[in-house]
Amino acid sequence: MSLRSILIATAIAAAAACSPAAPPASAQASGPDSGRREVAVFAGGCFWSVEANFERIPGVVSAVSGFAGGRVTNPTYDQVVRGGTGHLEAVQVTFDPARISYRQLVDRFWRTIDPTDPDGQFCDQGATYATAVFATPAQKPAALASRQAAVAVIGARRFVTPVRDTARFWPAEAYHQDFARLNPVRYGGYTRFCGRAARLRQVWGA
Repeated sequence: MSLRSILIATAIAAAAACSPAAPPASAQASGPDSGRREVAVFAGGCFWSVEANFERIPGVVSAVSGFAGGRVTNPTYDQVVRGGTGHLEAVQVTFDPARISYRQLVDRFWRTIDPTDPDGQFCDQGATYATAVFATPAQKPAALASRQAAVAVIGARRFVTPVRDTARFWPAEAYHQDFARLNPVRYGGYTRFCGRAARLRQVWGA
């Protein structure tokens, strides 16, 4: 059993006992809230990590772990990891466009993933852990421009993460939500095992 599978089993057992936690740092960020909301969807490997990264960004209102890009309606985690649904682990990010732009979110996303890996991310390998930016028609020009800027750093031959057309997003089960924030010790062990930070330094520099 993988470390992530062990953590999932532990999280399921503990989910009912979890008390309400403080809102993520992004919800407490300084600066006025305009009340406007837009949504973006990113697939960056393990959705625990993608969610945790976005929740730290001022201007992000919420980040929800789930699935996108597949063929099955309302898939479960077990269905997705078994394969055959076509879904990627993804995160739906709700943000205030007056505080952070969609382009800025995409720019930050690249620096949290290894866009040179076509088979997954870090210790999580397989089709469900592939990376992508899911963009609406209105978002696509900004997403492609951001990708082009990132490709200039990495190199076109190495950069494999695509910008894909928008796809229906399905939230994952409750025990996956806010996993890093609610389970800091277990999540810390997972990230150290995966070597995420070291690999990101190799790809993007310090």
